[in-house]
Amino acid sequence: MARIYNFSAGPCTLPLSVLESAQAEFVEFEGAGMSLIEMSHRGPQYDRVHMEALARLRHLLSIPDTHDILFLQGGATLQFAMIPMNLSVPGKAAAYVQTGAWAKKAIADAKRLGETKIIWSGADCDFTRAPAADELTIDPDYAYVHITSNETIGGVELFEWPDTGDVPLVADMSSHIMSAPIDFTKVDVVYAGAQKNLGPAGLTVVIIRKDLLERANEEVPAYLAYRTHAPKDSMYNTPPVFAIYMMNKVLEWVEAQGGVSAMDALAQARADLIYGVIDGSDGWYRCPVEPRSRSRMNVFFRLPSADLEKQFIAEATAAGMVYLKGHRAVGGCRASMYNAMPIEGAQALADFMVAFQKKNG
Repeated sequence: MARIYNFSAGPCTLPLSVLESAQAEFVEFEGAGMSLIEMSHRGPQYDRVHMEALARLRHLLSIPDTHDILFLQGGATLQFAMIPMNLSVPGKAAAYVQTGAWAKKAIADAKRLGETKIIWSGADCDFTRAPAADELTIDPDYAYVHITSNETIGGVELFEWPDTGDVPLVADMSSHIMSAPIDFTKVDVVYAGAQKNLGPAGLTVVIIRKDLLERANEEVPAYLAYRTHAPKDSMYNTPPVFAIYMMNKVLEWVEAQGGVSAMDALAQARADLIYGVIDGSDGWYRCPVEPRSRSRMNVFFRLPSADLEKQFIAEATAAGMVYLKGHRAVGGCRASMYNAMPIEGAQALADFMVAFQKKNG
């Protein structure tokens, strides 16, 4: 089979070696006479996989003992509600940084659950940049501050995170977790859907400071309460076993590639290739995002006309590069390049972009 290059914003492309390993084990896992996804999640085989995944994630991201790791379901979208349900404080506003479409969705749910304040919005600049840290005024009385550190739709990444002092900082990292180191002395909650950089859809990772768990709202229904899952290693109910099994394999692959530092270097190299073509095209390709806020995972760009964009997407698809159509909310083109996208995929797209401009420019 000829593998094509998948530039979808999610689910992500996965390492071929991971898929082949899972294929080899799918019908029978480690001589058990059945597949892992048929086994009890309380059995010894799955327990080992589960604990390995927790340990690997902690090791790769250098997650300190001050933070717990939770494996949940519902996608990052469920976290838009779980964050305010667990962390809101009566009489205190929750503060949100509105950097694009996903931040808007998080804000909408937070407003349904309590007092919510938008402390910065990119609406005036059509969400083409993220704020600098000194643009954010942090009231020490906020319940928490929420950022969306990478916006997949608009291609905006927040590289300079705010110093929130004693106010808990919450980061939606769904589309770029594991692409760069995280300083857990500066962030209290990280959450991410797995289907971008970690594995298949169906799993959400939450990394939360333990003392926040201790003072979290006790009136939340059981599954929606973080304090339910932490002491049980995310085995309160049946976890998404196959997604966790696959993530464990992806994490093992990341280890073999050189860890998070290798993913960081690869992310920069891929992004440099595509942005290099855009910036060298004399304006024929346009990225509306300010250079300092350009996402390394999701490169959003426009061509001179909508007709050329349709032609570009059709010809790229025929050439084995799929899902380059931008989100319906913004149009244009978008190349999502997550951890498992090889540098050869970015190079193929860059070469195609140069050739397409030469033919049609």
